Amino acid sequence: MNKRELLLNITEGFVLAWRDPLWNDIMIDRSLKAITETPAFQKLDRIKQNGPTCRIYPGAMHTRLNHSLGVYHIGRQILIQTLENSTVPYTPTGMRSFLAACLLHDIGHFPYAHSLKELSIREHEELAGEVIMKDECLLRAVVNAGADPEAVCAIIDESRPVDEEVAVYRHILSGALDPDKLDYLNRDAFFCGVPYGIQNNGYIISRLHLVNGELALERCAYTALEHILFSKYLMYANVYWHRGVRSATCMIKKALFTAIRDGVLKVEDLYFMDDGEFDALAVRHRDYEPLSLITRVRDNELFTRVWEAPWEGERILRPITGDIYSRFSAEDRLYERLKESYPELRRHEVIVDIPEPISFEADMKVLNEDGTLEPFSCVTKLFTKDVEKQFSASLRMIGLYTPSYVSRSRAKEIIESGNF
Repeated sequence: MNKRELLLNITEGFVLAWRDPLWNDIMIDRSLKAITETPAFQKLDRIKQNGPTCRIYPGAMHTRLNHSLGVYHIGRQILIQTLENSTVPYTPTGMRSFLAACLLHDIGHFPYAHSLKELSIREHEELAGEVIMKDECLLRAVVNAGADPEAVCAIIDESRPVDEEVAVYRHILSGALDPDKLDYLNRDAFFCGVPYGIQNNGYIISRLHLVNGELALERCAYTALEHILFSKYLMYANVYWHRGVRSATCMIKKALFTAIRDGVLKVEDLYFMDDGEFDALAVRHRDYEPLSLITRVRDNELFTRVWEAPWEGERILRPITGDIYSRFSAEDRLYERLKESYPELRRHEVIVDIPEPISFEADMKVLNEDGTLEPFSCVTKLFTKDVEKQFSASLRMIGLYTPSYVSRSRAKEIIESGNF
């Protein structure tokens, strides 16, 4: 099939539009739109994209449904661009499968999934494949859209085997310049009302080529990738890891980890929940006090960071909080010391927060004018390995969160004495 016929496969009949505040008109055809009308997809509209960030940035009420439509929109643009300027292995079924995967890449998400990596949870990509293959309504819609359900699952879930064509789509969806990142940085910045994540998507996409099954960026545009990585850094510094957002996140983690440890909840109970079902956990288990932290986050009763230090080089808490169980023990010992000064303090109200590792590496290929390829790391003037490490180290802080009546001086005194 020639390029023109392939192009018609993802342009002809795309006459329906969503009016998106970020990308304006998102065009789609009737069969792909039917995927978005299934109950499984609509559930994404009940999961906020940025979880508790709206406690700090009230505009951040956008959902994973909004984001999924944006990923589909950008993914389709990338297909059209690479069809026009590259030799591609695309087939009609493969392209339709890719577009369906863009729509459904977050279908297995549940609240706070990214914050629970220390638990033995199944990845949301794996859960997405389960939903697609087991939900009859969704499966039928995927097939009717001209997509291969097995291919859709394999594009989303990197643990599944792939053929050459599906591997290309997986690379596009999950690479350094993937539609996921190009949407969430822009969308999160837009709804939070901050400038840090805004990207020039049109220019970036216009400079993309498909070479040897991987996306490559023209050399004249490599600074666009630097901009994306720097934007990621700024969004983490100002939004994703804002101390108030970290407070909400660590309170939720404390509630869940404690409930799972004590047998009140099982990890599997969290799968496929939406935000309302998650908040209801505190009501269903109202006699289990640690889960009241969920309600306190919902009501914006956030704890205060009363002590902090850079994770790199921290010599007191870091050695004794490296995993969940040692962290529980350290928190309990800190609680015993703090309650001497604050008898009203509850055990579950002393929380050590350790953000997960974050990387600013990018394995993107840069396409030179003579057709040769270079790794982005050999071209960039900004994102050297030392700079990447400094960015990560400057963001990653270990902190102690408690109710606001605990004084910073008392917390510092206990921690820095090491007498707990």
